[in-house]
Amino acid sequence: MDSQEKRFERVNQKRRTRVELLRAAREIIEKGGHPSVAEVADLAGISRATAYRYFSTPDEIIREAVLDGVADVIKIPPARNDMGDAEVGHRLDDLVSQIFKMVIDNEGVFRALLGSSAVGQAQVRRGGRRIAWLKEAMSPLQATMPPKNFQRLVHALSLAVGIEALVVMRDICELEPKEAEKVLRWTAKTLLAGAMAES
Repeated sequence: MDSQEKRFERVNQKRRTRVELLRAAREIIEKGGHPSVAEVADLAGISRATAYRYFSTPDEIIREAVLDGVADVIKIPPARNDMGDAEVGHRLDDLVSQIFKMVIDNEGVFRALLGSSAVGQAQVRRGGRRIAWLKEAMSPLQATMPPKNFQRLVHALSLAVGIEALVVMRDICELEPKEAEKVLRWTAKTLLAGAMAES
């Protein structure tokens, strides 16, 4: 095996180790646990010293397990310049529905991530992906809507997606998932209609 092949194998081994650590973390989280790096290493059958080289804190491994578990699930079709208001509305409705499904399918890990943020343990910025998704879905409006209004719309819509919205619907409003999704889709549609009426 030459040096290039050895390098390639090392990269693959690192990737496999990371995948195994994140798989073990998700397994613990999905059972309601808040895993330590040591617990994750033990479950994955990987040395604790190695695990700490990949993830230095429990919150880091929880965050990465959540994000790794849902990466590339959201699909937003490319926008066209000639899209009408109805098509933009469909894009938003589809996105809200996709995000809701992603969160409900991974509710345990998202709640764990939210919990670590709520008690001030997570020192990282959260929610960046939803902002990017919303901007992409709403991008046809940027040609006709003042930038300030567009930004305000994206910020308002961010309240209707993600684990926080699900917690409000499930824990506070006591809605079943199907009804919760309907309410959040209605909320997004209403916000969009209000913003477009202002422009």
